[in-house]
Amino acid sequence: MKLKTVYICENCGFNSQKWLGKCPDCDAWNSFQEDVVEKNPHRKHQGISTETTPLSLEQKPEDRLVTGISELDRVLGGGIIEGSMMLLSGEPGIGKSTLTLSICEKVAALGKKTLYVSGEESPSQIGMRAQRMGIKNENINMLGETNLENIMASLESEKQGSKPDFVVIDSIQVISSLELPSIAGSINQVRYCTETLMQFAKKNRIPVLIIGHVTKDGNLAGPKILEHLVDTVLLIEGERYQNLRVLRGIKNRFGSTNEIGLFEMAEKGLLEVKDASKLFLEGRKADAHGSAITATVEGTRPLLIEVQALTNTTPFGYPKRAASGFDLNRLQLLLAVIQKHLGINVSNQDVYVNVVGGFRLNDPAADLAIIMAVISSLKKIPLPQDAIYIGEIGLSGELRNISNLEKRIKEATKIGFKQIISPKTTKDLNAALNHIS
Repeated sequence: MKLKTVYICENCGFNSQKWLGKCPDCDAWNSFQEDVVEKNPHRKHQGISTETTPLSLEQKPEDRLVTGISELDRVLGGGIIEGSMMLLSGEPGIGKSTLTLSICEKVAALGKKTLYVSGEESPSQIGMRAQRMGIKNENINMLGETNLENIMASLESEKQGSKPDFVVIDSIQVISSLELPSIAGSINQVRYCTETLMQFAKKNRIPVLIIGHVTKDGNLAGPKILEHLVDTVLLIEGERYQNLRVLRGIKNRFGSTNEIGLFEMAEKGLLEVKDASKLFLEGRKADAHGSAITATVEGTRPLLIEVQALTNTTPFGYPKRAASGFDLNRLQLLLAVIQKHLGINVSNQDVYVNVVGGFRLNDPAADLAIIMAVISSLKKIPLPQDAIYIGEIGLSGELRNISNLEKRIKEATKIGFKQIISPKTTKDLNAALNHIS
């Protein structure tokens, strides 16, 4: 067998004989990865006819395995679908393996046999983590293996005796097949191993969860086609030194991709956050300058978030602007609106904005709260404790309508907020400023 070195675009799979800075097929930059493939393979395959299925045939609802982790079941759309292929990704140390062990515990508690295949850690290491989390169940089996053929042989032998009801692969980047000459983690290896595991899952109606790494840019490592192969893509977000973890569905063939699950990192693993609004408002200082509350909606869940702003006269000619948990370009736009339409000079002010709790706030409904927090810090006047600010700001200084306003107001009223400053009650920024005492 003759081998040759090629360069493959990890976004679209385009092959090149030499490395290219920009892919000519999908226009992605720095996306080519070196790989080794078989040179001039001559393979002939005889096709066979397969039976077709009429579209009008009544389909049975898919059977779901309810894990009992309500935040996970919410993101998945009600539970794990039998025979589905799920991909869980996130930064190193964010809690992927911890969440996976919790899922295995819940599945095993239902009497389902679980097989945890680890290629990165030994079974003893995972056992120590399980012991720390208080997980003890005879239905959870461990396998330390990186060779795909050995893994499939173990799955087949398990299937002949008592097949597993749930399989975990940790992680797909370290699994390799002897059928391919390339190293583990290469584009061809990741794609081939995923396809093999997917065929096993679909054929035997066994759900498979694979863990994937992310690059330094926060994107899923490996070929982009990996995300297209699986049924569900789950992403764990959060700051490493914050306790909050957000489980977000990037892709879901069996449910919505708008739902999120909230977890809190504790000593014994990830704990579900039942009342997220109170978590984000916990520890709020009374009569603090530059603090405002807004309401955002993630999927079907309204959340109350505290945003903080700090202004300080800059000692330099060019003021500094920084944001944590909020888009910096959006902050620059809102500061321009303050300068233009409210006549408040911020051109000589360093402005810092922070979203409390490590949450990433992308909802435009937070615009009004950001502006009110900045003005509160600038004028050193605290905002009313029972006021909440909801609304998108236009470039003309007007408050624009937002989606799910009634749901946001209902959540704020339930927590105890009495003054709702929103497009429903206020039409422009000047009217909103009247609420600063």
